[in-house]
Amino acid sequence: MKEDYYEVLGISKSASAAEIKKAYRKKALEHHPDKNPGDTKAEELFKKSAEAYEVLSNPDKKARYDQFGHGAFDGSGGFGGGGMNMDDIFSQFGDIFGSAFGGGGGGFGGFGGGGFGGGQRRVKGSNLRIRVKLTLEEVANGVEKKIKVKRKIQASGVTYKTCGTCGGAGQVTKITNTILGRMQTAATCSTCGGSGQILDKKPSDADAQGLKVSEETVAINIPAGVEDGMQLKVPNKGNDAPGNGVPGDLLVAIETLDHETLKREGDNLHYDLYISFSEAVLGTSKEIDAVSGKVRIKLESGIQSGKILRLRGKGISSLNGYGSGDLLVHVNVWTPKELNKEQKEFFERMQNNENFEPKPEKSDKSFFEKVKDMFS
Repeated sequence: MKEDYYEVLGISKSASAAEIKKAYRKKALEHHPDKNPGDTKAEELFKKSAEAYEVLSNPDKKARYDQFGHGAFDGSGGFGGGGMNMDDIFSQFGDIFGSAFGGGGGGFGGFGGGGFGGGQRRVKGSNLRIRVKLTLEEVANGVEKKIKVKRKIQASGVTYKTCGTCGGAGQVTKITNTILGRMQTAATCSTCGGSGQILDKKPSDADAQGLKVSEETVAINIPAGVEDGMQLKVPNKGNDAPGNGVPGDLLVAIETLDHETLKREGDNLHYDLYISFSEAVLGTSKEIDAVSGKVRIKLESGIQSGKILRLRGKGISSLNGYGSGDLLVHVNVWTPKELNKEQKEFFERMQNNENFEPKPEKSDKSFFEKVKDMFS
């Protein structure tokens, strides 16, 4: 089982954004690979800290994590999907380390091609975004979607050469004299964008960065229980980066389609069942929709309008793996608006009949009690 992100950083759930950042910087510097060369345990803790910070520093991801736990990202996003490597960490969070290891956001020994204090940095390609529409059945059961995506890939025959501006380091160093003495600062090279390489030769079908557009079919595994508006991530299926970079990611926005008869509320589903007056009096059985197919339910004689029947486990699978929600069937007794002469005479005779007078029992819950039960 994965460790709690708050425990990884040693903070409480009420920690502010500044406290989260401070805690991550402390952990990252403590377990930094340059400080612990060859220590695989320290490297693992370094990655775990970055994983926790990547989620908790993002308000949307933090809210989802607080609600669903690690299940909010299973098979999908963040470090939870195993999509980010050391290059990703330094690309996204390098500024947090400041000058603790010589400044700059480049790679480090064994991961980026040189020391952290000025080594070449692998550039990451841009992300792509698509929207995927899902039926309620697909949301309930999970589904694999195969989507055609147009992404930029490195063209065949492209060659690169060392950047003359930074000498292949990916950074340029500037020394200035200040009242405190000589200060050294490092910044990403504007000529090569930090990759340390520039285009040497390219075919006619490639752009100025040596990339060309290619269509690819990408398999997207969507877990059961996702909600409308969620965003999943498919690692390394975005655009390629020039030179020896790492591809960007494919970000998948989830859009759920309305079901004809079922309405979703969290992991629960609601179904409005309309029955006739005679069916309510005599009792009946009805076949209704469920995400797993049709199910048949029995209605006892004398059932009241507003009755809610709960079918356990017939709702949506929980995203965090805690079982499934329920299907709540709302019984509505349909009152006819028009009657023929015979029907009207029957009800006129029954109007003062004692058996037709409302006699609610203590077990018959009020509307507000039913609503309370529905949300409990």
